[in-house]
Amino acid sequence: MTYITLTPNSILSEHICCAFSDKKCTEGYELKKQWLAREFENGYVFRRLDERAKVFIEYGPAESAWVPVSAPGYTMLGCFWVSGQYKGQGHGKALLQEAILDAKKNKKLGLIAVAGTKKFHFMSDTKWLLGQGFEVVDTTPAGFSLLSLSFANPKHLPQFNESARSGQCPHKQGLVAYYSTRCPYSEYHVNTSLPETAKKRGLPLKIVKLETLEQAQSSPTPATIFSLFIDGKFVTTDLSVCMDSRFDKIV
Repeated sequence: MTYITLTPNSILSEHICCAFSDKKCTEGYELKKQWLAREFENGYVFRRLDERAKVFIEYGPAESAWVPVSAPGYTMLGCFWVSGQYKGQGHGKALLQEAILDAKKNKKLGLIAVAGTKKFHFMSDTKWLLGQGFEVVDTTPAGFSLLSLSFANPKHLPQFNESARSGQCPHKQGLVAYYSTRCPYSEYHVNTSLPETAKKRGLPLKIVKLETLEQAQSSPTPATIFSLFIDGKFVTTDLSVCMDSRFDKIV
């Protein structure tokens, strides 16, 4: 198993796993690459299998993570995905172990990850992470869990920021979508599919793009890749809700 770590130079020619064959999401794919290139300067890491496959892990310092979490001294896991024919071959454990070794090398207190209390779309598998030694250290009424793999007994446990604790957003009417360019699929589906879906149903729609670290860390949702609210209440992280064929079933 050979893994490669992308750099500001290699990211120009290397693929980043998600949406590399989806022409609709070409813009989002390039925006994700640009986001990664900027975040590399903050210590962010994108490591993947050296194949044309969706097998990769992302992580970086929690202080600069685009998530409303307070966890000084920790490493925050981002997207972490092993798909299709590559499942069951040990890639997940191998990639996680490399992240753990990196964190220890950099004298971090441990690793943290945001997931659903039950499995949420576009988020890490809670049950699997718990099986790898992670523990739940905080939760929200909307069903999010903050998982921690601490290397020692920390003085202060990681926690969600106040902005994400209620499970509600400030806008109380209609659909509200929060998203960022952390995912190649978001740009197209939030700005093309969702407006068409909302218009067909006569539903008001507000789109909030998280464009800075400060906006992301004060977001009302820990799922800053994509979250949908209805009348102020959190509904789903499933980006496919944007599509007409999926909206009614999910909502």
